[in-house]
Amino acid sequence: MNHNTPLFPRPLRHLADGPRRVLTAAQLRAHGVSAAEADERCRPGGSWQQFLPGVYLLHPGPPTGEERLHAVLVYAARESAPHTAPGVPVQPTAGEPHRPVYAEALITGLAALTLHGFRAAPALPSLERIDVLVPRLRRVRSAGPARIVRTAALPAPETVTGLPVAPVPRALADAVAELADGEAVRRLLTEAVRGGHCEPAAVVKELTQARLLGRAHVVDAVNSLLAEGRALAETRLYRMVREYGLPEPVWNVDLRLPGGPHLGGVDAYWPEQAVAVELDTRAHRPGDRPEDEAEWSEYTRKREHLERLGITVVHITPRRLRDTMDQQATVIRTALMAADDRDPAPYVVVLPR
Repeated sequence: MNHNTPLFPRPLRHLADGPRRVLTAAQLRAHGVSAAEADERCRPGGSWQQFLPGVYLLHPGPPTGEERLHAVLVYAARESAPHTAPGVPVQPTAGEPHRPVYAEALITGLAALTLHGFRAAPALPSLERIDVLVPRLRRVRSAGPARIVRTAALPAPETVTGLPVAPVPRALADAVAELADGEAVRRLLTEAVRGGHCEPAAVVKELTQARLLGRAHVVDAVNSLLAEGRALAETRLYRMVREYGLPEPVWNVDLRLPGGPHLGGVDAYWPEQAVAVELDTRAHRPGDRPEDEAEWSEYTRKREHLERLGITVVHITPRRLRDTMDQQATVIRTALMAADDRDPAPYVVVLPR
């Protein structure tokens, strides 16, 4: 027996009968299977098939959905085979299934949204291409069902059904980049907010970085997204006040000095305590457009002006309201209780907004 002789008997049933029957050429070599033998098994009528360049399906039938996802991942991933001495095959451990190793590859786009549970995303079997996110300098090309998407920096993966998947905002941006149907884009963005997957600001940030906000149908969908996000945040604010027993404020009002200038609108206001709540539902895009910078500056000026007048402004983001509602209620309650210790604020006129 020489150093190229496999240390287990063929026909490699421990691989073909495993829970995942997808292996790369390098993994097969580590198991003692030469390229010639792999090609022989993939001949017409053979027991294997080459599904992607360097990726083999160890049965002759169509791949399962899980096998398709696994195949595109191992095709795009940086090879990370176990270290062995040259020519020495890996010894399979009895009773231990093959564990896939993914390095620098994430499922993204529509496939990722489907894995995240989006109803508006198509079922996996209907997707002809599966988007895989890899670092920009990875030397791998799109092939077969694998569409390579490059990025300067991989986001932290989220594990869904054991697979590394891009976070929802990044997956949305990669999906939207390939969609020309404005209604389909709007449905995906709306579900992202309604389903609690992410906040509008995170989506807009990714769409901005992908330079997709120059497309009219994407801008229309983003406007609907922001309106949806504000309505949802307002509903949560109403619920927080009632569930945590806070005094009832006046809702959605404009504040003015008597006979003086307009001070700005707030989402909730307690006149006796001079405490205001403002929901920050804007998706600030620094450097995107001059009017966005002007809007952000105006927001800052309004808040500073109110605070100089002695009005306490509690700033709440939709994400904090969603994830830490109890803490936000405590902040507001504390501000209301502290009103007696502050100098009285000047009288302001409260008008419906």
